[in-house]
Amino acid sequence: MASKLANATASQTTALKGVARNSSYVIPGLYDLSIEDTNWVLTSSFIIFTMQTGFGMLESGCVSIKNEVNIMMKNVIDIVLGGFTYWLFGYGMSYGRGPLSNPFIAIGDFLLDPPVGDALMGQIFAAFLFQLSFATTATTIVSGAMAERCNFKAYCMFSFLNTVVYCIPAGWVWGEHGFLNNLGAVDIAGSGPVHLIGGASAFASAAMLGPRLGRYADGYDPLPLGNPVNACMGLFVLWWGWLAFNSGSTYGVSGAKWQYAARAAVMTMMGSFGGGCVSSLFSFWRHDGRMDIMDLINGILGSLVSITAGCFLYRAWEALLIGALGSLLCVLAMPLFDRMGVDDPVGASAVHGVCGIWGVIAVGLFADNPIPLETTKGRSGLFKGGGWYLLGIQVLSAFCLACWGICSTFLLLYVVNKIIPIRMDPNEELLGADLMEHRIRHTQIGLSRAISALAPIKIDLHEISGVQPIGINPGHERSIEQLRAADDKLQQWQSFLQQVGGTPANSKAPQQQGASEDLETDIKLNIKSPIKQLSNLFGRKLKSVHIRERQPSAHPANQEVYKSYNSEVPAPPSAQKVDKDGNFAWVD
Repeated sequence: MASKLANATASQTTALKGVARNSSYVIPGLYDLSIEDTNWVLTSSFIIFTMQTGFGMLESGCVSIKNEVNIMMKNVIDIVLGGFTYWLFGYGMSYGRGPLSNPFIAIGDFLLDPPVGDALMGQIFAAFLFQLSFATTATTIVSGAMAERCNFKAYCMFSFLNTVVYCIPAGWVWGEHGFLNNLGAVDIAGSGPVHLIGGASAFASAAMLGPRLGRYADGYDPLPLGNPVNACMGLFVLWWGWLAFNSGSTYGVSGAKWQYAARAAVMTMMGSFGGGCVSSLFSFWRHDGRMDIMDLINGILGSLVSITAGCFLYRAWEALLIGALGSLLCVLAMPLFDRMGVDDPVGASAVHGVCGIWGVIAVGLFADNPIPLETTKGRSGLFKGGGWYLLGIQVLSAFCLACWGICSTFLLLYVVNKIIPIRMDPNEELLGADLMEHRIRHTQIGLSRAISALAPIKIDLHEISGVQPIGINPGHERSIEQLRAADDKLQQWQSFLQQVGGTPANSKAPQQQGASEDLETDIKLNIKSPIKQLSNLFGRKLKSVHIRERQPSAHPANQEVYKSYNSEVPAPPSAQKVDKDGNFAWVD
């Protein structure tokens, strides 16, 4: 043990101290973390997790209002089901240390749960949480491309199984068993395993689902955004999370790692600056001096994806150039995919797929050898005098990841479609997933018009027609309707009294005029004003108020007046059974 500790790194010494192990035990690089490194990895994981908020806001802002809740629910499902399956088998297929592991897939460490006595318990949990945050991000990328026409139940099944699409290629690049890793492929924070895989899956899923109803009926211009402010807020949250995504991928701050963590954060920002400038100029040129919000948002995101693979391997001007080229590729690819008939509502195929390919290849061109780290295994990019080898490996890596992402997603969706149809019913798509899948009715989407249009098709709309709109208190609305009805009833009484009071005097029937004045006085004394009703409603508990039915006078003339005018007034509550609510007064 003493000889082992003498040859171990500081972090390995911390992990092994006090635990009897044989001298041949070697800590895998994934768990080579000191206490400071573990704190850095955990903190970065927490921040990366907030990127789910950014994805949700961006995607909900890009889709129509009647589907914004549905897309947020998909983001939640990606964490719940995708995270669960990553713990079940995903992590083990990426980083398992079993004897059956091979260059294609790792096998082992399923249902990860190291015991308390394990000296590497803290490092294992920290590594798992960090990789989990990457896995859920890769799955969430796909949800935006499938928005507004994907069956929610089918998506839940897809999210549950999509872990396989991510975890196997992640092992190729980052696992100690992976063939790309052993060949020397470099990807610090996931331009390939996270973004390229997510973008390729997004492209395959959008192509397989087909475009939204009427998407290209009026040309290829983008559809109006449901909430542009939400889309912008999503960009800011993703921008924040990307700093942890890239600088946290130094996987610690011990030794020289902290220096490269700082460099990664600054180069990430430099790349986004270059991307933002190019996408702004492109948008101004394309739209005759006006800025298109999606050009700017996706241009910046594309530049962030491009800088991710080699975030601490570049100089500042190189980061600007890589981000600028990534942004340009993104804004050019979005309309190209639309002309191919691939309807991607959020542009995930261009942002994560196209820019992911460029980000992986850029390492082979511009990468420095980050001495003393072994990130590039001592190699440099083509433009840094490193020759063609690293560039060739990076191109091979991009090709393998793109092919895997597209083919595996097509196969997975084919299987899911056999069990649950992945495409929504056209009628449900017209009414919106929020209403049909989650019983959430928006007041501003014209539901009544949609229902009336679908009525001749003879589909059952009874259940959805009674769904209350969101954002209101039905009890309050009912109370307001009752007060409005009471005011209408009062207006009827006032109209009646005016008719009585306006009866011309008749010298032959003086008693009749006196009877009408007597009736008017009696009614006024027994009707409360609507203003007082409102005061009672909001000030104290109401008491039921009823119009006292006036009994006819014994005088024959008064009896005739009562009968003639009483027939024109609605029947009082005593004449019909009425359901009453104790929270408001009935005025009849």
